[in-house]
Amino acid sequence: MSTPEPTETTAAESTPAAPAPAPAQSSEAHPRFATALAELGLQVEVRRFPDATRTAAEAAAAVGCELSEIVKSLVFTADGVPVLVLMDGSSRVDVELVRRELGAQKVRRADAALVRETTGYAIGGVPPFGHATKTRVLADRRLLDHAVVWAAAGTPHTVFPLDPKTLIAHAGATVVDVREPAK
Repeated sequence: MSTPEPTETTAAESTPAAPAPAPAQSSEAHPRFATALAELGLQVEVRRFPDATRTAAEAAAAVGCELSEIVKSLVFTADGVPVLVLMDGSSRVDVELVRRELGAQKVRRADAALVRETTGYAIGGVPPFGHATKTRVLADRRLLDHAVVWAAAGTPHTVFPLDPKTLIAHAGATVVDVREPAK
C-alpha cells in the first residue's frame, strides 16, 4: 500500500497535533522567505538554478517563460521613505507615475544598502513579500495579464510561481499603473 505524498493530504486527514510540513521545495528559498511562506500557509514550488537569476532576462531564460511573466521587486524611496514596486520583467517603472501615485515630492531608486536594510535581501533576490520591514507596496496592473508569474524567492538563484492575484494580495500591494509607456 502506498502512502500519499504530503501535498495530497487534505486538511481533514492531517494530524491536528502537528503542523503540516512545508513542501521540500521551500527549503531552496532564503530562510526568511521560507518562514514567510509557512506563516502565510503558502506551498509553492521554489526552483533553484545553478546560474544566477538576478535579472528578469536571466530568470525568464532559466524558467522558460516570457519576460513579462517575471516579477521584478524594486525598491524606491518616496520623500526618503522606502516603497516596493512590483513590475513585470519586460517593463520599466515610470518614476513620475510612482511619484504622482504616492503624492510624493521626490522618488528615486534605492541603493543596494537600503534595499537590504528594508527587505533583508540583496538586489537580484528580493521577493515580493516576507521582508524585514513593512513597506508600502505598489503592483503594476500588467502583472494581472498572466495566469502565473515568477518571482525571486530570496536569493539570486531561486524563483517561485504564483498566480498574480495571490501574489499581490500577500504582498499587501495596491494595484496601480506605473509602467513606462512603450517607445
